[in-house]
Amino acid sequence: MYIEQLYTNCLAEAAYYIESEGQAAIIDPLRETEPYTALAEKRGASIKYVFETHFHADFVSGHIDLSRKVNAPIVYGPHAQTQYKVYNAKDGEEFVLGKVKIRVLHTPGHTPESSCYLLIDENGKEHAIFTGDTLFVGDVGRPDLLDGVMSQEELAGMLYESLNKKIKTLPDDVIVYPAHGPGSACGKNIGKETFSTIGEQKKLNYALKDMSKDAFIEKVTEGILPPPQYFYEDARINKEGYDPLERIISENTKPLSVDQFRKAVKEGAIILDTRTADDFEKGFIPGAINIGLNGQFAVWVGTLIDINKKLVLVTEAGKEQESVLRLARVGYENVIGYLAGGVAAWDEKPETVKSITADEMKDATNSDVAVLDVRKHGEWNISHLKDASFLPLSEFPNNLETLDKSKPFIVHCGGGYRSMTAISIMKNKGFSNLINVYGGFGAMQKAGLPIVSEEVPV
Repeated sequence: MYIEQLYTNCLAEAAYYIESEGQAAIIDPLRETEPYTALAEKRGASIKYVFETHFHADFVSGHIDLSRKVNAPIVYGPHAQTQYKVYNAKDGEEFVLGKVKIRVLHTPGHTPESSCYLLIDENGKEHAIFTGDTLFVGDVGRPDLLDGVMSQEELAGMLYESLNKKIKTLPDDVIVYPAHGPGSACGKNIGKETFSTIGEQKKLNYALKDMSKDAFIEKVTEGILPPPQYFYEDARINKEGYDPLERIISENTKPLSVDQFRKAVKEGAIILDTRTADDFEKGFIPGAINIGLNGQFAVWVGTLIDINKKLVLVTEAGKEQESVLRLARVGYENVIGYLAGGVAAWDEKPETVKSITADEMKDATNSDVAVLDVRKHGEWNISHLKDASFLPLSEFPNNLETLDKSKPFIVHCGGGYRSMTAISIMKNKGFSNLINVYGGFGAMQKAGLPIVSEEVPV
């Protein structure tokens, strides 16, 4: 028996490869199929099943393309209604894979069709459970993503039953392999590890503590931030199906001349610059939004950019196709093309961003300059700069009207990635006097700037 977790940091997503006796199964694949087919080929195995834990809301699954390429069935648990052919397994149904078995556990709560897959080893022992978005390390899946179809309280009640009747009853040494790790918006506060055990989670996970159903519903539903709007579109795509990824990449990876690029922008396309913050600050096309490929690119694109808007790309040389691929992972397929030659080809003077060090910030901070912290609520609650203002990047750009455009701002995040995104959006909305901080809050702490801790309502 062989298990491999294929973890994708920019989505905080985990897919899984399970193999026994030359037969393999894939659980929750990303949109591109090559990592799974290449791994199977390398190990001399054939993919027999493609398992889906639920209709993912935060990425477009690769199940349809993978099933087509390897001629393996797509398996969902009960109640998964699709517009393409799948096998709906019954609760408790088992699938043979070489000398091991995979048992379906229907665990509604995150969504009605959510199911976990319990791996039974060669000796008949319960070895690992692939929990999708039902159970994470330190957290559970949010129950509020059905957009009015069912209330979050109804789903949370279902999740309580699933956890107590199907998950907590498993042996403590069963390994827990979830679909997401830290940074995912599919949970409230997912732990930093990407796997655990049932025993560890019963000790450490607040949602697995002994409590009444009413208490559980209250705990699970309190403090949930609104989901990114693209979640609903991705869930729809995963239910209805999609065009092959190869076609999307071919159609969206088109070089544009400066005139073609400018025309697309004039007609409403958003300029998405996928270069690093360090490259962006040195020169960018006015109006561009900077979300670098070197961070949680897909998550921030999905949070900040309307999935229905057309996009034109500015990328580092050689990163054009990667940018298109990573957009397609989360259902962003409305890409007109990319600027051939990048910023160097632009025929007008590019804009720049001023950045300072944390030490320089000591002299730059005064009563005329506001400090804007764009980190997450949890980060701010732990500690923040004295007298700083707070507006999380996830709440951009709709809340920018609360800020005075005529005022100068020093903008910072934790390390510099999010602050450059924030500055690009602010410039796009008419703010002009903006300064970035190299190294963000971490550098500010080391520089000895005045730090305080204070609870802020979420």
